[in-house]
Amino acid sequence: MQIYPKAYFEKVQDISIEFLNQHHIKALILDVDNTLIDYDKNMPEGIEQWCQNLKKQGITFYILSNSNQKEKVEKVAKILDVPYSYFATKPLKRGFKKAIQEIGEEKENIAVVGDQIFTDVIGGNRCHLFSILVKPIAEKDILATKIKRPLENFVIKKYIKTVENARQK
Repeated sequence: MQIYPKAYFEKVQDISIEFLNQHHIKALILDVDNTLIDYDKNMPEGIEQWCQNLKKQGITFYILSNSNQKEKVEKVAKILDVPYSYFATKPLKRGFKKAIQEIGEEKENIAVVGDQIFTDVIGGNRCHLFSILVKPIAEKDILATKIKRPLENFVIKKYIKTVENARQK
């Protein structure tokens, strides 16, 4: 099972239309917690504008969250004006399959964007989607995620080293 993302960015706003076009990406499946909002439900400045700009350039969006708090996920989806699913049980395929069906694009044209390897990246890779990892917005996390972060950080360091070694060849 592939645990490495296909790309790694500081934040979602760094994902450009040029990058998406280069990889033939026409749709993004976005995580919510620590990808679009922090633990205290604050959306960093620039995310709404980033989303609107990419929409104008033909990119489709869909929110897929593991949160069971419908109101929280729905609020973010309304701000960005995109469809959503909550309590997605990532990395299981069920939520991803629903998102793919609702988006209506071929898998090779869809990217998954999130801050966690063990949910977003592995789930996206299992469904043969282009996985993009972003750094978490904030350090504050729910307990289950806090427990996984050290192992994820280890994997990220190995990923970065692998990418750097490939560039040097």
